[in-house]
Amino acid sequence: MATKNWVIDPTHSEVQFKIKHLMITTVTGSFDLFEANVQTEEEDFMRAKVSFSADVASVSTGNEQRDEHLKSADFFDAAKYPRITFAATKYESVDNDGSYELHGDLTIKDVTKSIKLGVEFGGVVKDPYGNIKAGFSINGKINRKDFGLTWSAVTEAGGVVVSEDVRIVCEIQLIEQQ
Repeated sequence: MATKNWVIDPTHSEVQFKIKHLMITTVTGSFDLFEANVQTEEEDFMRAKVSFSADVASVSTGNEQRDEHLKSADFFDAAKYPRITFAATKYESVDNDGSYELHGDLTIKDVTKSIKLGVEFGGVVKDPYGNIKAGFSINGKINRKDFGLTWSAVTEAGGVVVSEDVRIVCEIQLIEQQ
């Protein structure tokens, strides 16, 4: 079997998070700069070696003041901890339609925890330019406080400003390296 190396196509991929604000609406953020290295035997992603990282300073929520707060020591502390990383450790098939669970180690602010992500495999195709591409939809949930993201505030009425639960939502397109 031939080993294949894959990288993220950044123009066709998104790495987002969603979190409740005031427990009544959801705010969406993203990381604009990220990369992954994936190594497979042929096109067997169930045994892939995956390493991913995101540049914390590239966090974007569409609000400059909120973005600066997220980069501060209250949250990600981008100056001290510039990268978020993930390394896959195990895959489990959920059903025969290309859904599986991806287990791995997520590191934020030098805190590493094992997490589980749901993955839907979209398939492998050759694009119009001859590139081989693979697509994935990835979803999961983490507790931000488990990773040292502990900033909290309450409203006058005693409500929580920012939820502890953070949903991870990614659309990833990989390009096979020749």
